Amino acid sequence: MIPSRRLHLSRPLTFVLLVWLATGGCSIRRMAMNQVANAMTQAVGGRTFTGDNDPELVGAALPFAIKLYESLLEGMPRHEGLQLRTGSLYVMYANAFLYTPATILSSEEYRLQEIQFKRAKNLYLRGRDILLDGLEKRYPGLREELQQRRYDGVLRRVDKHHVPFLYWAGAGWLGAFAIDPFDMDLGLTIPAAAAMMDRVLALDPGFGNGSIHEFYCLYYGSMPEYMGGDAAKARHHYSVAMEQSRNRSTSAPLNLATTISVKEQNVVEFRELLNSVLSVDPDSDLDNRLLITINQRRARWLIEHTADLFVELDKAGAVSSEEVK
Repeated sequence: MIPSRRLHLSRPLTFVLLVWLATGGCSIRRMAMNQVANAMTQAVGGRTFTGDNDPELVGAALPFAIKLYESLLEGMPRHEGLQLRTGSLYVMYANAFLYTPATILSSEEYRLQEIQFKRAKNLYLRGRDILLDGLEKRYPGLREELQQRRYDGVLRRVDKHHVPFLYWAGAGWLGAFAIDPFDMDLGLTIPAAAAMMDRVLALDPGFGNGSIHEFYCLYYGSMPEYMGGDAAKARHHYSVAMEQSRNRSTSAPLNLATTISVKEQNVVEFRELLNSVLSVDPDSDLDNRLLITINQRRARWLIEHTADLFVELDKAGAVSSEEVK
């Protein structure tokens, strides 16, 4: 679910504090805050987070970064860059550092898994709400229209500039429901999230170098047929995601393997897809080295637990991650 995005703090915290302490007047302080916010949310920068190869280091640092952005957002609630960065970071953190690690916990750690899932759901929705607030400020009435299921009219007003808001809000929304599909109140709102993703695809089919197609591979692959699940569509979006990423996507193979391959009990395809994830050199794509590292950890775990997912495969048929290196 996590597309390539550069997450970075463009100025040291010391700069923020010095500016804050040096400015006395309210208007001057607001001007300084605006300059800092613009600097911290500009598109250019390094690979401080996405280029790291140590998920634990990044996972420990991100909460501070998120709360720093959120504290600035409280003082500048209409700053578009802060709204997008804060909301999307909540969704990314929930996915990469709460939900994904929880999926590979042992059965003996079910209590910890439950806590992690609960936290992930909470942060998915927190990020979604920040992003929806941002959209509401640009498109008044959007929330009400979504609640009334008048999706076409309101979403047609959203232009390509706000595609990232739609994408991350939809990803957080659907991510929360995936964790707790028995939340009926949340389930009733899922068509709104799906409509937002449809608008992303319509406005920018190449968004995130295949990220929107990685999402649809997972969406069509994981949903039951009565809710729109479709193996053919999942495979189509997998192919497009691989094409747009120049065969460097590790999320698309994971998404297809854990949904359609398991549903169809196709263990050969399952292993081939996971091996393709492990074959990617993290250093070959520095913008996404962190994501590749995280996905490869999950792929190794899945290979080691193949027998748990395929009913006709006994323990002797499972392979370890050492065998596929």
